Formats: sequence, structure tokens, C-alpha cells
Amino acid sequence: MAKVLITGMSGTGKSTALRMLGSRGHRVVDTDYGHWSHWVTLPDGSPDWVWREDAMTDLLTGHREGHLFVAGCKSNQGRFYRWFDHVVLFSAPAEVLLSRVVARTDNPYGKRPEEQADILENLRLVEPLLRATATLEIDTRTPPRPDHPPPGVPRLTFGSRRYDDRVRAGGAP
Repeated sequence: MAKVLITGMSGTGKSTALRMLGSRGHRVVDTDYGHWSHWVTLPDGSPDWVWREDAMTDLLTGHREGHLFVAGCKSNQGRFYRWFDHVVLFSAPAEVLLSRVVARTDNPYGKRPEEQADILENLRLVEPLLRATATLEIDTRTPPRPDHPPPGVPRLTFGSRRYDDRVRAGGAP
């Protein structure tokens, strides 16, 4: 059974994808919530929101049935890549990300100017690092159509389930 990390900047649609996958009966974990992440202080004194290594290790090594979809973007996520079958980068242009975070009602992050500046800085600095390690990149600027991909766009298949995604450059899954 596949274990898939969905990663990307704020506003790319990770939470939306998890809701859709969860509604199809898959196990989903949003690492922005619950006991999956916590604040640490880096050597330079700055704070960082990272995965709890014990919780993530238990999740990934203990999962045995069905597909598991995990969403998040943390500085320590690379330590867990060996347990994922796929690392999928969701991406969209800056103007799309900012319009989404301002409009969303289920997450307050991204409404303040300093948070929007952080999103743009992460897009510039972090997204290229994610792209270099992703097995697949999906351009999420167009909202998903669950049962109808655009013409000529391949479908991703995990086991017996089919998922319609818009695929942009990236490695083979």
C-alpha cells in the first residue's frame, strides 16, 4: 500500500487534497494539526515548526493497510522520505497562493502581510529544494475536478484507485 507525502507552500491545496482523499476512504494525516508537529528553537535562536520525529516514525513504520496520504512542509521532512513511496510537490504561482490564503476560511495563516512575505520567501528558497527531491510535481493552479482530468493529462494510479491530477514536470511516480 502506498505512503504518499503531499508537500508544497501554503495555499497550494494540500488540505483540500486530503479532504478529497479522505472522502474516498483513504487514511489522511495533516501534519499542521494535532500531535504531528511542534515548535523547536534552532541554534540561531529562531523558531521552527517541525515534525515530531517519534510520532512520524511510528505513523510511517506502523502503517500496514490501505493508502496513507500525509500533507505538510517541514524543515525535517527529508529525514522521513525513505518511508514514503512518493513525494508529491504541489505548486502554483505566487499570485494564486496569496489569493488562496487570503480567501480561505479554515486556516488563519497567510492573512497578515508578514505571513504573506514569508510565503513568498519560502516560494523562492524552499520550493526549489522540494522540487529537487519530489518524485512528482502537480501544478495546482486549477482547482481539481475529481472525476474528469483535462484532455491529455495522465492519471495517477495507486492500487485499484484512480486519481485525476494535472501533472507538470517531475520524475516518474
